[in-house]
Amino acid sequence: MSIPRPRPEILTISPYVAGESKVAGVNRIVKLSSNEGAFGVPPGAQAAYVALANEVHRYPDGSAAELRAALGRTFSLDSARIVCGAGSDDLLYQLCLAYGGPGTEIIMSAHGFSIYQIAGTYSGATVIKTPERELTADVDAILAAVSPATRIVFIANPNNPTGSMLSEAEMRRLRENLPPEVLLVIDAAYAEYVTRPDYDAGVSLVDANDNTVMTRTFSKIFGLGGMRIGWAYAPPAVIDVLNRVRSPFNVSLAAQAAGIAALAEPGWVDASRAHNAEYRLILTDRLCQAGILVWPSEGNFVLADFETPERAAAADAYLRTRGIIVRAVGGYGLPACLRITVGLAEEVHLVADALDAFMADA
Repeated sequence: MSIPRPRPEILTISPYVAGESKVAGVNRIVKLSSNEGAFGVPPGAQAAYVALANEVHRYPDGSAAELRAALGRTFSLDSARIVCGAGSDDLLYQLCLAYGGPGTEIIMSAHGFSIYQIAGTYSGATVIKTPERELTADVDAILAAVSPATRIVFIANPNNPTGSMLSEAEMRRLRENLPPEVLLVIDAAYAEYVTRPDYDAGVSLVDANDNTVMTRTFSKIFGLGGMRIGWAYAPPAVIDVLNRVRSPFNVSLAAQAAGIAALAEPGWVDASRAHNAEYRLILTDRLCQAGILVWPSEGNFVLADFETPERAAAADAYLRTRGIIVRAVGGYGLPACLRITVGLAEEVHLVADALDAFMADA
C-alpha cells in the first residue's frame, strides 16, 4: 500500500534531543542540562509578559521593529540589518534552506551544534564535518574541506557543547581565506558570557564583508529560552533574503515585549556574566580536584570528561539519583563526556559534591 514519503535524506536525520527536565520519582530537580540562564527570567521581562495577557489575540508586528530598534540601541547596530526569529535556530534553518539545497555542501566542525547537521540535511545539502583540534574548530581543516559545492560554513563561537572558542584573529583568518561566495555563519549564542579580550562575537566581520552572518539568542544570558527569540545581524542582501523566506509572524507579541524589557533590565548582563565567570571556575576546580578532566569553556557550562562512555553513563545515573540532571553528549560524538550548566551557587556546589562522592566510590 502506497503512503506519502519524504525525501530520503530526511529519514537519515536523528531528531534533536533537548535537555531533560524531570527524573521519575524525584521531587526536587536541579536542572543543569540546557544551559539556561542561572538567574531565570529578568523581572522586567516577567512584567512585560504579564502586561500583555489581554492583548495576545492580536497579531504581532511581523517585522519586530521595536525589538530590532532595542537590539540596535543595546549593541550599537543598524536595526535595518537585524532580523528576528523564533529562536536563533529558526534563522539557521532559513539560511540553510535559502543558501543550501541539493548539490551543495555545508561545513561544520566535528562537535559543532547539532542543528547545523539537521537543518543542512533538511535543506538537501550534504553536511561535511571537519576534524577539531583539542575540541576546538580547526580553521585549516575547514578551509581544506571547501569545494566548489560549498555554500555555508557554520561556526558556533563559543561552541556548544565543548565550550571552546576561536579568537578574533582566527575568525578573521577563516573569513579571509574562504571563497567570497561562501556564507560564513557565526552562531554567537553564548557571546555575552565571554570575558576574553581576544573575542569578537562577529560584528566586525559582518561589517567588513558582504558574506558573513552573526546569530544571537535571548535563550541564555537573557533568560528567555521558553519565549523563543533569536536574531541575526547580516549584510543587507542576506537580510532581504531572510525577510522573504521567514514566517510572517515568527516572533510572538509577548516574546517581543519580553525581549525589549530583558535588554533594558539594569545590570542583568553584567551580574550574570560575573556570576558565570566566578562559578564556572569554582565548578571546574571542584571537578578537577575530584579527578575529572574539564575542558576549557567560555560558555555558561563546562564539559566534564570521564574518559570512558561507561563511567560517564554511571556518573549521569548517579547524579539522577540525587535529582541532578546534566546533559549526556554522546550524540555529539563525545560519549565519555557530560555537559554541566553553571547554575546558581547552591546548584554548582550540589553537583560538585555529588561528583566528589561518585568519584570517591568509582
